[in-house]
Amino acid sequence: MKLRVGIGIDFHRFQEGRPLVLGGMVVPHEDGLGGHSDADVLLHAVMDALLGAAGLPDIGVQFPNSDVRYLDVSSLALLGRVKDLVSAGGWHIGNIDATIIAERPHLASYIPAMKQVIAQALGLAPEEVGVKATTAEGVGVLGRGEGMAAWAVVLLQKGVPKSENL
Repeated sequence: MKLRVGIGIDFHRFQEGRPLVLGGMVVPHEDGLGGHSDADVLLHAVMDALLGAAGLPDIGVQFPNSDVRYLDVSSLALLGRVKDLVSAGGWHIGNIDATIIAERPHLASYIPAMKQVIAQALGLAPEEVGVKATTAEGVGVLGRGEGMAAWAVVLLQKGVPKSENL
């Protein structure tokens, strides 16, 4: 059995007039995140972690912001495409662990649904997806509430059918 670990990190500023999309779902908030796609900072970090672990180019190469096909595109749809790329290399996802860093809004009540959405999109059990939220305790750009960031770590496995994952 072959194992690989990947890490993904993403940052987006808040932008007026956009919905806040996190973990493939809309979270009620006065501002959304700015970006070429729906700016789902959590899914962007997860996608980059998956791509990195599989030895593939990052989401900026896969889905460039210079391409109008990706303007306002759903990151959940892009996650499905990343899953296909990773699977085409013979990799199975063992687990995902991610953390959102944001001063606002309070995210705890949305996390179980985010885990469900991500798990369903990737064909995982919800317990194979970890999502947490924390604040930056008032430090820096994130601490001032100017935007959000997310970190994600994934484990990929090759050579073992999904039913026999760790």
